Amino acid sequence: AAFSIDPSFLYVQVITHPLYSSTTINNDIALLKLSSPVTLTPRISPVCLAPSALSILPGTRCFTTGWGRTATTSKSSVKQKYTERITTHLLTVQDNVSCFLLVLASPLILQQTGVPIISPALCKQIWGQNTITDAMICAGASGSSSCQGDSGGPLVCERSGVWSLVGSVSWGINTCDTRFPGVYARISQLRSWIDTTIASN
Repeated sequence: AAFSIDPSFLYVQVITHPLYSSTTINNDIALLKLSSPVTLTPRISPVCLAPSALSILPGTRCFTTGWGRTATTSKSSVKQKYTERITTHLLTVQDNVSCFLLVLASPLILQQTGVPIISPALCKQIWGQNTITDAMICAGASGSSSCQGDSGGPLVCERSGVWSLVGSVSWGINTCDTRFPGVYARISQLRSWIDTTIASN
């Protein structure tokens, strides 16, 4: 069956964070301005944005969802951003074998997994003191992880019955080894820019 695109999901503008760095992957966030408002349904609902003052205790179980890879690879590497950069529209040409493996590893059903929040101190021990910034939050290293194709996807946490968007999938080890924490853009740290940008657009 052919996939149809709901016109309400078409975007007219991509607004990237002015301090985004493709080298450090800091401030890794972009906003999409849609061509028209989204119609909310039982399957489509908004989530609260984490407030600037939000503090989440290490060990808190949060959830991430996505359509990305569900299998790890054996190729070793330090880290790799999970996404094709939307700002530059870079595409990677894959050979037939790699393309076939990517298709096999991508799900047909939206995936969800629970991941514990990792303290900044521990995350810096794993990834490096100068690698993890205040605009990043780490989660995982617990047997499941986000992976390539999940970038921009949500990391949500529940408190007193209210779900908040705490992070956005950013980067991690390119083998998707679940012993390593994934790194997410920290919404609370970026909230001021998000609010200002939405208000002016």
